[in-house]
Amino acid sequence: MKIEYRKASLADAELLVKIYDSAFYSDYVRFGECPAYGKSKAAMEKSIAEYPKFIILYDREPAGCVSCKKISDGIYEIGCLCVVPKFQGKGIGTCAVKYITSLYKDAEKFTLITPVEKKENVKFYTEKCGFKIVSTETDGSVKVARFVLEK
Repeated sequence: MKIEYRKASLADAELLVKIYDSAFYSDYVRFGECPAYGKSKAAMEKSIAEYPKFIILYDREPAGCVSCKKISDGIYEIGCLCVVPKFQGKGIGTCAVKYITSLYKDAEKFTLITPVEKKENVKFYTEKCGFKIVSTETDGSVKVARFVLEK
């Protein structure tokens, strides 16, 4: 298994829409909404411009995406971490978190949000990646938890 990361460009918008739709379809079905599912190409292009994204390649095949941007000095937000279902359970997400948290040398803290009801995500971020839940909030009709990882 070889995992690589490639910085996404605007030319990758259609590929990223396919990755996001595959990875987030189950969330859309489960919650009746998912902001990452069903984006248009134009919306993804805007997202690429605003939120740097890295395409995750597993043996050279697009397997997911991780995005992160600087919020303020020393604070970064992971906006998206997704892995296409057929690649899940191979350690790709854990490697992506390690990659992104090592990429930003000035980072003191990383934050992210995920649905509280998505127990597998909560377990992944807390047990495998070392994040702590610091608060909960509502995004649309979905209760989400805010996670923080301090370096």
